[in-house]
Amino acid sequence: MTTSNDAEDPAADLSSVPPEVLRQVKQMVSREYAKDLRSQLGSVPRSIDWTRLSPEDLEHELLELNRFVDWLRHTYGLPPQIIPPMWHRHPELLWELSALRQQWLTCFDAQAKGNMGIVFHAEFAAARERLRDWVTISGTRLDRDRATRITAWPGGEADDFTAPDTTEYPVENRTEDFVSFVEEQVLARQAAQDAEVQEIVNSEWSDQP
Repeated sequence: MTTSNDAEDPAADLSSVPPEVLRQVKQMVSREYAKDLRSQLGSVPRSIDWTRLSPEDLEHELLELNRFVDWLRHTYGLPPQIIPPMWHRHPELLWELSALRQQWLTCFDAQAKGNMGIVFHAEFAAARERLRDWVTISGTRLDRDRATRITAWPGGEADDFTAPDTTEYPVENRTEDFVSFVEEQVLARQAAQDAEVQEIVNSEWSDQP
């Protein structure tokens, strides 16, 4: 005899559900649970490989990094000997600051442990010393900038290697230069991506009978 309590008990109804339907329902519940869990935990910050980003992702990440660097230098009062205005023009500074941003995102994630703030500041202290070294090597300053010099090795460079132009220029409008830099990088990445796609298309077309 079925009681009213049995009728209201979800477990009592499962026996009448066909196995295939039950399996599909469980899969749907599992997917919804995973989706909800991801929304609560957020995405885990990953290291950024700047050489592999799509043009769209490259633009996004450059803008996000610029916001972080601006926040960082204002919050901690960092001088140009650590973060100069033209950091974006120097790959060694861009990679270092990018790594620091990812560390900050990891340490101050909503799910991070309570001691991760101390971990970040320990890493931040070491990063500041490295940034000083990079700035010294690069030669970029508050009011002037030049490309980082690369010393060519005798017999150790590719045939198409060209040493960078290290002419020094005054820094007049950093914001305009950053915007131009982003546009240059995105266009260059788009051209490289288009060339790669064209190469694949040509290769597949040549294989056609």
